[in-house]
Amino acid sequence: MLMLSGIQHFVFCPRQWALIHIEQVWEDNRLTMEGQLLHQQADDPFYRQKNGDNISLRSVSIASKELGLYGFSDVVELRPSDCATNCILHPSYPGYWKPFPVEYKRGHSKPDERDEVQLAAQVICLEEMHDIRIDYAYLFYWVSRRREEIAMDESLRKLTKQYADEMHKVFKSSIVPKAEKSRKCNNCSLFDICIPDTKNKSLVSYYLKKNLYEETP
Repeated sequence: MLMLSGIQHFVFCPRQWALIHIEQVWEDNRLTMEGQLLHQQADDPFYRQKNGDNISLRSVSIASKELGLYGFSDVVELRPSDCATNCILHPSYPGYWKPFPVEYKRGHSKPDERDEVQLAAQVICLEEMHDIRIDYAYLFYWVSRRREEIAMDESLRKLTKQYADEMHKVFKSSIVPKAEKSRKCNNCSLFDICIPDTKNKSLVSYYLKKNLYEETP
């Protein structure tokens, strides 16, 4: 079982994910620290929030054998229901409840699917654990202070399973993917560990040319 939160790192950059989860290295920068501060309240398992008839459960433990992932959902919002269809029971709150995961993010919506895939993985975990179907969930972005509803369609579910399978393949191989320099590297907290600018300079041919033959590559 791999950490569910890592699937967002994997979508962003498989090498970044492998450095964290295979090589066990980590460095913080301003963006990661701001994200940690944002999650301090969202991840407090002893904090409950009631908004009308809805109840927000925080730092909910989840897992999926299908995905091979485990972790936590920032918030699972419970909404009351009159029927047992696609609902769960909660030991502290009588009646039937429809659960909707809410994932908190520091910045804005992303140009790729990393946030949606992480959210979909949480949905799949809850569905498997409670034998239910969840049709949509939410992303909350702190900078814009907006909650976005994300439909859990089949294409997103298939993409999430694909990324989870690829994570397990890389983890099983224990081989960290090669560095690929791109614009997103500039905001990565592992830039100085990854060193994407020098991917070709680590080659033996580069060393021989520079140090033995006194040639400039």
